[in-house]
Amino acid sequence: MRERFPTYLFFLLQLLTSNSVLSQQPEYIIGKLIDSKTQEPIAFASIRLKDRALGVISNTDGSFKIPLKFKEYGDIIEISSMGYQTKEILTKDFSIYGLNDVRLEPATFELEGAQITAKKKREKKLTARQIVRKALRSIPENYPIDPFSIVGYYRDYQLDSLQYVNLNEAILKVFDEGFDTVDSVTTKVKIFDYLENTNFQRDTLALQSYNYQFKEGRKVIDKAFLAPYGGNEFTILRVHDALRNYKIDSYSFVHRLEYDLLSEHTFKKGPDTYLDDEPIYTIKFEKLLLDFSAYGTMYIAKRNLAIHKMEYTVYDRKKKLPNGIINKHKANNQLIFEIITEYRPENETMYLNYISFHNTFQIWDPPKFLLKTITIDINLKCIVIFFNRTPNLQNALNRDNYILKYKGEKIDFTEIGLDNSDPNKKTVLLYPKMHPSKFMSMYTAASKKSVDSLLLSLKVSNVRDVDGNLIDEWTFRDYNQFREFFVQEVKPSVNSPNDSLFMEKRKPIFKDQPIIKPDNFDDYWMNTPLQSTKNYSRNN
Repeated sequence: MRERFPTYLFFLLQLLTSNSVLSQQPEYIIGKLIDSKTQEPIAFASIRLKDRALGVISNTDGSFKIPLKFKEYGDIIEISSMGYQTKEILTKDFSIYGLNDVRLEPATFELEGAQITAKKKREKKLTARQIVRKALRSIPENYPIDPFSIVGYYRDYQLDSLQYVNLNEAILKVFDEGFDTVDSVTTKVKIFDYLENTNFQRDTLALQSYNYQFKEGRKVIDKAFLAPYGGNEFTILRVHDALRNYKIDSYSFVHRLEYDLLSEHTFKKGPDTYLDDEPIYTIKFEKLLLDFSAYGTMYIAKRNLAIHKMEYTVYDRKKKLPNGIINKHKANNQLIFEIITEYRPENETMYLNYISFHNTFQIWDPPKFLLKTITIDINLKCIVIFFNRTPNLQNALNRDNYILKYKGEKIDFTEIGLDNSDPNKKTVLLYPKMHPSKFMSMYTAASKKSVDSLLLSLKVSNVRDVDGNLIDEWTFRDYNQFREFFVQEVKPSVNSPNDSLFMEKRKPIFKDQPIIKPDNFDDYWMNTPLQSTKNYSRNN
């Protein structure tokens, strides 16, 4: 007869199971925005809590997170993106356990025939260059000149083989004195929270500052130079907001947006688009040089010529992408940097919505295969070279791969062979074609001075180890670096407080900075990108 399960043990297991389920209770609604036509993810869309003036921006994979408490409040989520119809969804309609797919429809906007005809007549009078010129002159009218504050989610990270590496996150409050002031001088920042996210891979070399000295593990931007922390990560990011810094130099080729953009580029109109049912000019511009190409797009409201969005990408025309990969501008050139900046209207004034700065860099690794020692064996009358790894036999025994010089004269070899006494086969014997007396003279010179002296030199090239590593070859890994700031809240007419708890701009965000959480800190959250969506069920 089977034993009965003890009652107290049954209840204990029930309690443990219940606690386990509660401990896994999700904290966020997880969603993903998808183009209903192409099924592609929609990046950098605005997801706002209607009537709360709070929200986030979708990640590059279209994903976003909304704290679960807003579902309990019964809030409405308003989703908008350039070129798509704005969509509203009740938070109670989202699943809390699955990945919620949200499909957006491409925008369509119709006006009465007379209005369309009138607008077309006006548009014919403005060229792309004229539209941009008017938009630049209208910046003082469309953007804030009075102090204001924004709170947002900041992150920086690298992409290595499409995996997030070194993800650092923060919630920051920015006190901006207005567009009539120099941002880098007058703007102050408070750090509400900071997280070095250890759920994602950490790479200590990729975390280092840029280093242009030739040493192990150096980190460089090809064709560029960045001094280590001429401002911290966030300060550097804000410098690249050409709209905010339209009166001063911002970045290469755009320079001072107010004047230089027009003189440096050619312009043409693209198809009109829409944002929240407002018609938007699409203006394409480019600059082509021998070594570089630059492409930009401005999205400018027809109604008041406010610049809603600006994209700018620079490529290295002499560096090609591997395997015939094509970039988004239909060429196979390697990206140097890309900047996307978007502003949104708040009571008819344009405030930052997000900025994304993407550049490529390289980590240089020292050679794996090296010549470790060189000696002269007087008994065997040969030069003994010892590698740190087992060489490829065919390479190692090819006499064309060795150049021996003594007193400036090139010496040939009678024979090259492996040292059979070395079980690891890392030792090669070079027998120079020399008279015995000359060999003794070379041996005497080498015993007094190093083999690499002016009297005696040996160059080894084109030799690989058994794993294919070339001798003395430095190798590099390409990384993609991102710095991004996504605004969650805008407050016009706000002055910076009179205290000292501000971020030190020249010190990295994560090093000994003052961190202070306000009473309403729970109103803000980190929109951490998903590591993988495969663990979530999908809800349409």
